[in-house]
Amino acid sequence: MTESTVNFYPKEPLIALVGNPNCGKTSLFNLLTGGKQKVANYAGVTVERKEGKLLINHKVLRILDLPGVYSLYPRSLDEHITCNVLLGRATGEKKPDLVLCVLDATNLRRNLRLVLAVKRMGLPCIVVLNMMDIAKKRGIDINLAQLEAELHLPIVSTIGVESKGDQALREKLMSLDLTKSGLHDLVESVDQTTGHQTEADNQVVQGILKRMGLDQLVADPMSDRLDNTLLHPILGPMILFVVLFFIFQAVFTWAEYPMEIIKDATDWVSQQCLEYLPDNWLRSLLVYGVIAGAGGVVVFLPQILILFFFILILEESGYLPRAAYLLDRIMGSVGLSGRSFIPLLSSFACAIPGIMATRTITNPRDRLVTILIAPLMTCSARLPVYALLIGAFIPSRELSFGVDLQGLVLFVLYLSGIFGAMAVAWVLKKFANSKTTFHPLMMELPSYHFPSMKNVAIGLWQRLFIFLRRVGGMILFLTIALWFLASYPHAPIGATGPAIEYSFAGILGKLLATILSPIGFNWEISIALVPGMAAREVVVSSLGTVYALAGQAGDTADALTPLIQHSWSLATALSLLAWFVFAPQCLSTIAAVKRETGGYKIPAIMLTYLFLLAYLASFIVYHLALSLGWG
Repeated sequence: MTESTVNFYPKEPLIALVGNPNCGKTSLFNLLTGGKQKVANYAGVTVERKEGKLLINHKVLRILDLPGVYSLYPRSLDEHITCNVLLGRATGEKKPDLVLCVLDATNLRRNLRLVLAVKRMGLPCIVVLNMMDIAKKRGIDINLAQLEAELHLPIVSTIGVESKGDQALREKLMSLDLTKSGLHDLVESVDQTTGHQTEADNQVVQGILKRMGLDQLVADPMSDRLDNTLLHPILGPMILFVVLFFIFQAVFTWAEYPMEIIKDATDWVSQQCLEYLPDNWLRSLLVYGVIAGAGGVVVFLPQILILFFFILILEESGYLPRAAYLLDRIMGSVGLSGRSFIPLLSSFACAIPGIMATRTITNPRDRLVTILIAPLMTCSARLPVYALLIGAFIPSRELSFGVDLQGLVLFVLYLSGIFGAMAVAWVLKKFANSKTTFHPLMMELPSYHFPSMKNVAIGLWQRLFIFLRRVGGMILFLTIALWFLASYPHAPIGATGPAIEYSFAGILGKLLATILSPIGFNWEISIALVPGMAAREVVVSSLGTVYALAGQAGDTADALTPLIQHSWSLATALSLLAWFVFAPQCLSTIAAVKRETGGYKIPAIMLTYLFLLAYLASFIVYHLALSLGWG
């Protein structure tokens, strides 16, 4: 890296947070930075990069939350990124001025090894002993002065889930001279030995813990009691099933009122434009392009946020690794381990972070299969389409035990994606070497924690911002582009059909309809599927734009529901639902697969098998529905 390149870095000191997974590092990061965060990706890879800002002594400090790692001898992509940043080798990233090595105070045996590895890099370092409240509750008494003497590094204690839990750390940072010369005292002179030091580090850690009287393992009674029930071989899977079922019920029932508010607001804005703007191309663009398009997607925001809320709660509480453990046997039957569960569960929110999460899977075959089946998990972008079709064709009827029929259908759609993914994994297992199809699950089960509502709120805010940025960016662009294609050229003089039939979009839709008519899709659906390849949720806005320009829809996004009720058969609606269970997701997902696998071969395989699977499923569902008289 040249000196001229370094000059482009921000002048503010860069402080990197390093720690094991589940040490509370991200909670501490949220506490330090609050809402002053930005999320991006590291250059050239899909690993998420989180940076925030902290104001200390009227100076701005950049706080970087590095991926959680167990060691600095990298095997996974996460570990490579963390090592490269600490060594100053990461593209577009300066070498940290200071490292905060965050430790779980209840598990020093494992966490201290990372401190020794950071020391060997010769970086200015402060040890942050987190979760001190939990350690005290378990009777773990840590003498900070003695630990400082053992490590020859300054130590501060924190409680990452309390509002003032970072006070000691803030005071320490305030007392520091954050220039290079001022941080010199935080560098421990060590032998820069190369190669793995695992065994030597283990012996050093054992010696430190023995001298401090902390060499005996201390159980977590609450987690043990909960695990006796939640990890029970019979009760555990049943509870997991109930939890997931409840989430999908809540997605419909809880979102009803806020969705009505958004619909009413959209209707009002649309009506104002129709009333006060002259009847020209600009009004058409605003009403039938921007409002009918973007507004038709924003209305489903409450359902998406509810789904994210529950995923964040499960993650914060420590239940997600337990779910992976419970599903390990089932996933093992199709040639995967439970470690694939968390990437696949992340794919329910969006396939891109799910595909990114596969970098923690060290076995190449398991990682590749997980990437291939991740798009079959029903991402939140499909939720607007499901909500539209279910709301239009499935009656809102309460069944036994307060179960809503619409929520039940949504749950079945999610299960269909899961079963489809397991079937694909089972087929791929048949083409693999039998010695590579079983890998014992080895992963940490963290202690249970009461979810931090602040962390959940920050997570929801970030996802809300990303969603609205997509609505204001790609979705709005595609909606306007579709409006243009559906509006021009104008219908010839004497034309009897709607003007859109003579437009570019109408011509393309009718060509596609010849291929898609065997599965019940008309030309309007065929048009909407094209921009839907860029972003799944665009399909709803595209349908609104197409029908509005065809002169068949009213002024509101609400008009789309009764319109398709009268225009489509139940067989067509069910066929379209089946299509969206299996069809490829957005182009961003395909691009992420290309970056993760380093070529076009795997994305091409993914696109081919998903399109074939979607067409086959829709064909079967459509003709089965016709045979039942639902045409």
